[in-house]
Amino acid sequence: MYAALPNERFPIPAADIHLIDPIYWRQEVTNTTGEKPGTVVVDTPSRLLYWTMEDGRAMRYGVGIGRDGFAWEGRGHVAYGREWPTWTPPSEMIDRQPELEPYRHGMEPALENPLGPRALYIHQGNRDTLYRLHGNMDARSIGQAVSSGCVRLLFQDVIDLYGRVRWGAPIVVVQ
Repeated sequence: MYAALPNERFPIPAADIHLIDPIYWRQEVTNTTGEKPGTVVVDTPSRLLYWTMEDGRAMRYGVGIGRDGFAWEGRGHVAYGREWPTWTPPSEMIDRQPELEPYRHGMEPALENPLGPRALYIHQGNRDTLYRLHGNMDARSIGQAVSSGCVRLLFQDVIDLYGRVRWGAPIVVVQ
């Protein structure tokens, strides 16, 4: 499940899951979210993401979340997704971290790109929230509150989730 993915556009190494508490490993569980099938639920306090399925089941993933002051909560939808997306940091992020200035107009896809191999874009109505569900190579960040608000998954997990989610799927982020 966390093996190398050599056939990706940029070959992905195996995830170093010994750095992660096994509670955060991808697994099918009972859907305890109360949400209908086809919904993405981010349980921020637990650092878990659920993809709700039929028959009262859900696929559960461990995630890294936004650090204090950078969290988003509410209901929206997954407007679309991208494989190997370009990463463009928001102006506010560049203001906080001037070393990101070279990426103001985008960072090309690569293993080192902060979005990783897949990104899912969260909107409320027609408005982009600027929050994403995306890949992350740093296994140590799973289960932690370290991001600038986005929800991070291991590369293998974001690829799995990307294959399940349909554009327009509801998303609920609870704090």
